Amino acid sequence: MAKEMILEKIEQAVQILNEKNIDMWMTYVRETGNMKDPMLDMIVGTGATWQSAFIITKSGNTHAVIGSLEHENMKMIGTYKNIHPYLKNIKEELIKVLDIYKPKTIAINYSRNSTLADGLPHGLYLELIDHLKDTPYVNSLISSEDIVATLRGRKSDTEISHIKSAIKETLLIFDEVTKFLKSGKTEKEVADFVLDIVAKKGLELSWDKEHCPAVFSGPNTAGAHASPTERKIEYGHVVNMDFGVKINGYAADLQRTWYICQPGETEAPAEVQRGFNVIVESITKAANELKPGKKGYEIDEVARHYIQVKGYAEYPHGLGHQVGRFAHDGGCLLGPKWERYNNLPYLEIEERNVFTLEPRLTIDNYGIATVEEMVVVTKDGCEFLSPRQMELILVK
Repeated sequence: MAKEMILEKIEQAVQILNEKNIDMWMTYVRETGNMKDPMLDMIVGTGATWQSAFIITKSGNTHAVIGSLEHENMKMIGTYKNIHPYLKNIKEELIKVLDIYKPKTIAINYSRNSTLADGLPHGLYLELIDHLKDTPYVNSLISSEDIVATLRGRKSDTEISHIKSAIKETLLIFDEVTKFLKSGKTEKEVADFVLDIVAKKGLELSWDKEHCPAVFSGPNTAGAHASPTERKIEYGHVVNMDFGVKINGYAADLQRTWYICQPGETEAPAEVQRGFNVIVESITKAANELKPGKKGYEIDEVARHYIQVKGYAEYPHGLGHQVGRFAHDGGCLLGPKWERYNNLPYLEIEERNVFTLEPRLTIDNYGIATVEEMVVVTKDGCEFLSPRQMELILVK
């Protein structure tokens, strides 16, 4: 991530600390080559070997308390104003910094709700507690999840531009898939075709290669997060793909649906077309309700209810998640009030959040109909970040 963008996100973090009346945000790490905190790329720009604290204060000052051998590297990275190298033990230098500000609240990198705010291993947490046990700061520690969710969620113009570029590349590859698809190909052959294009273009996948792309053909597929199989695409199959690439570290996450026409067919069977149309309309209805201040579950309910009213079973997941540097970028979730999602569906939607909208339904004897679009939340609604799939793609 470019230094300029890191500084932009640090400045944004300072604004968020003031909004939430949190005195300090400390990301505490060690051996990040083995276990990297998810926020380091966004707010630091380098890793650390020894116990290290990267501190942003609500006054706008930043401090890096790091092992002495990493002093020169931190100076070259240039993202933190004040660097405090230590030789034997971080405790003394860390407490000196805390004493400057005497923070009543220190947000640290643990969370029960968000993996992207939960980069502090339990053993290292115990080490931090041990360092602070004789100070008042041991009682000041809170979770950084609210800061992380807000910072990752509020996309800058530059971030949105990168996401749009990733979407554009992803859609171009979907166009190539349309030309490649035909009866007799296997799911794995389709996936390998996509991976070959990605490699030739020198692009990065949005998630793990094992199921990016995910390809599903016909009824009784392996499931939404399964790898492509040796199952053959056949005439009369509904085929869908879940796929995305990254540009400048920012991800796209889209799905498209095709129908493999029987010989002589010029359109999809009525039940296939109906299922696809219900998906498209459910996305439209959800997008019409998506705006700042709404709760995530409220938007999920719109699409979920519409699909059920039309006679289909509810989809077994949330309607949409945030996208940014990761395909699943944390924060507010457009999801149902299920325990597995913890508090995420209850969070408020904010302007500049980027979400997917991805309902699905089963068309008996044909396969899964699903479309995944990406939208950015505006002041009073949302905008689609790319042309929508409004028509079922027919492969003849």
